[in-house]
Amino acid sequence: MSDHYTLNDGTTLPKIGLGTYSLWGHAGVEAMAAALDEGYRLLDSAVNYENEGAVGKAVRGSGIAREDIRVASKLPGRHHKKSAVVRTIEESVLRTGLDYLDLYLIHWPNPGQGLYLEAWEGMIEAREKGLVRSIGVSNFLPEYLDVLIQKTGVTPSVNQVELHPYFNQKQQRAADQARGVLTQAWTPIGKNTALLEEPAIVAIARELQKTPAQIVLRWHVQLGVLPIPKSATRSRQAENLAIQDFTLDEAQMTAISTLTRSDGRIFDADPSIHEEF
Repeated sequence: MSDHYTLNDGTTLPKIGLGTYSLWGHAGVEAMAAALDEGYRLLDSAVNYENEGAVGKAVRGSGIAREDIRVASKLPGRHHKKSAVVRTIEESVLRTGLDYLDLYLIHWPNPGQGLYLEAWEGMIEAREKGLVRSIGVSNFLPEYLDVLIQKTGVTPSVNQVELHPYFNQKQQRAADQARGVLTQAWTPIGKNTALLEEPAIVAIARELQKTPAQIVLRWHVQLGVLPIPKSATRSRQAENLAIQDFTLDEAQMTAISTLTRSDGRIFDADPSIHEEF
């Protein structure tokens, strides 16, 4: 099995990345440097994480060839007007100290503002200027994806959404796949929940001699989803990355998927009404 996904624009992403939310300052740089040393090649940031500088410093000091690392960031809702998008991405690039970013996403659609199409037009311009190699979205429902595709002819390469066994996003995953969009998962191992203590997951972990987190991350990968777990602890970073040497069978995949529930969102943020600036 390949260790990368090839996106609809020809660029590639590794099958697992590192979430960097709350990795700030020198401690954040050290945590991300450790992750890169362990083998991570995708760092996921955002303007609103306020750590693009730390991400860039970790990348620049890693000793790893720039072309072998993928750096992602996200456009905040306060900069959705087309005139603001390019300069916002320019500032992201400048903060990292890199020459370009590999992936840039619209962080939330903010449908109440009605500007996400305008933001997407600005993202296309930023890609044409070489500021970013690939452009995508985050937390976009299928109907929002269709607006972008139909109005611009440019399909997002990625849609990053809340996704974990309690909220497996079956319909969203199918919609993304039908449009040629890769689904990424934020909060893939169910932050601050009892997910990793679920009997079904614990039983599979014991059977395969893996940790519950490894089982859940492997479930994501076998669904064709790119998970972005966050950890500042080197041992846990290494554990989360070590998911390529085993496979879940169909019964195990089903047992995990059936943990989903109608109220499975961990964060009370329905993209059809949530606004984030």
